[in-house]
Amino acid sequence: MIELNADRTRQAIVDHTRRLAEAAAAAGPDAAVPTAPKWTITDLVEHVGQTQNWVAEIIERRIADPTQLPTQMAVLPTDPGEWQAWLTGSAQRVANACSDDALDAPVFNPAADGRSGTRFWLTTMLNEAVVHGFDATNAANHPTDIAPDIAAALITNHFRMLTSPTWEMQRPDSAQALRGTGQTLQWQATDLPADTATWLIERHPEGATWHTATQPADVTVTAPAETLLLTLTRRIPLTSPQTTIHGNIPLANHWLDNTAHVSG
Repeated sequence: MIELNADRTRQAIVDHTRRLAEAAAAAGPDAAVPTAPKWTITDLVEHVGQTQNWVAEIIERRIADPTQLPTQMAVLPTDPGEWQAWLTGSAQRVANACSDDALDAPVFNPAADGRSGTRFWLTTMLNEAVVHGFDATNAANHPTDIAPDIAAALITNHFRMLTSPTWEMQRPDSAQALRGTGQTLQWQATDLPADTATWLIERHPEGATWHTATQPADVTVTAPAETLLLTLTRRIPLTSPQTTIHGNIPLANHWLDNTAHVSG
């Protein structure tokens, strides 16, 4: 399993937010976001910047009690010409908040998955910058460039979220749909070593589990890590040209249909 160190993650948040800002400027504030159909570029920029500032405050204040979470959100500048600087500031703020000194500090982790709150938020903010960065670059018809190790780390995070102790509370319909009677789904990145970038999902009556393993499965989906990430986050179709599927395709489609996150 590929894990990014904190330095790599912090820099990637800043880099991918910069790319998002550049794409947003190119697309224009009123442009539709095809991969997030309810949003315009304005909505996308506002969401990312507000989320980064909100999370930074949680970590800066070392908030461990969810009843004390911030209630005020950062205000998006009315002038789109100021958005790039605003996003640069929000990305750098959250990266700075996730300093080495804060990594294991007592901070609220809504997934309750054993990670420290700061480590949870650090990866979550990378996911926001990368996935919504794709939304922006797609809207602007810009090329996408997600490094394999970053994509793989976010795939791992995706499965952690879907099988976390609090997922059923947040998304009961999803958690129920992911239960099964032993069905297996395997997702394998073709541009990384198989022993570190193959994720096996097992669906049981009590819920879904995952681990890194390479073995026969009811359906196996192989593609570059970037393609897998964008497929799993429902940004591109399962049948994209870079993807190969062996086995029960309806099983893979069922998984994707029932694993959308709440926002975007």
